[in-house]
Amino acid sequence: MNAVSANLIGKKYGKLQALSGISLEVGEGDIFGLIGPDGAGKTTLFRILTTLILPDEGTASVCGFDVIKDYANIRKLVGYMPGRFSLYQDLTVLENLTFFASVFHTTVEENYDLIKDIYQQIEPFKNRRAGALSGGMKQKLALCCALIHEPSVLFLDEPTTGVDPVSRKEFWTMLKRLKQRGISILVSTPYMDEASLCDRIALIQDGKFLKTDTPPNIVNGFNSELWSVRSDHMSKLLSDLRLNEGVSSSFAFGDAHHVTLKNGKCNSHDLSIYLEGLKHTNVCIQKIEPNVEDCFMQLSGKNIL
Repeated sequence: MNAVSANLIGKKYGKLQALSGISLEVGEGDIFGLIGPDGAGKTTLFRILTTLILPDEGTASVCGFDVIKDYANIRKLVGYMPGRFSLYQDLTVLENLTFFASVFHTTVEENYDLIKDIYQQIEPFKNRRAGALSGGMKQKLALCCALIHEPSVLFLDEPTTGVDPVSRKEFWTMLKRLKQRGISILVSTPYMDEASLCDRIALIQDGKFLKTDTPPNIVNGFNSELWSVRSDHMSKLLSDLRLNEGVSSSFAFGDAHHVTLKNGKCNSHDLSIYLEGLKHTNVCIQKIEPNVEDCFMQLSGKNIL
């Protein structure tokens, strides 16, 4: 039995189609990532799967329970960490944790082993008010509160947004440990580099899945040669690349522009001559391997990030 299943889920807010034809399956003990930008529909899908809102179309189940008919059973089995810090800011770390344990008729002591690795990092601050914690500490407290009743499925909505790189790395290490305990995890993120840390991912844009597969399979599906292009004037370079009829797509990526070329109309040598003719200096064109972000751009049909 899958931990989570959804079939053709649709949701509208007025005239806005937030989700359209969403289907997914998450196996027991898997880390499943929803990868996409803000406004793509990630939070709406999570709120449906955690029984906070109703879908307009389609069906979904969590641990075999229907999200509409069996919502009470599902709420006992899931942990949910929303995108915004939603704990009680005036309560201390320990008071927040104790409160959420009591909601599920358990205690901190009863399930301490489940949160031990995470809680030990914030336990020295257990008497500090939650509102006075750093971003990384708030994140760890929220995860502890979502885990304290030993859920079967954990929903994490953009848990690393706004968190420093060290805390982001620590957080994913924690998720790997939870996976080893058999907890199924659905995590949404706008960070494409986190996709490789998931067992399977769905690329989502404008309320639709562009593709669902393992990260390596999605990368292997990139169907064009990819080039990294640099020069001394990167802003002008991007504009000039997009004016070239032989360029299929180009977008800024860190300190370079990632470019695909139209077969038969342009090659790397032609592109170099074109750019040098436009007075670009120190032009560097290198063939590179694509990543998940390149695949997302190709599947979404966008030219820029």
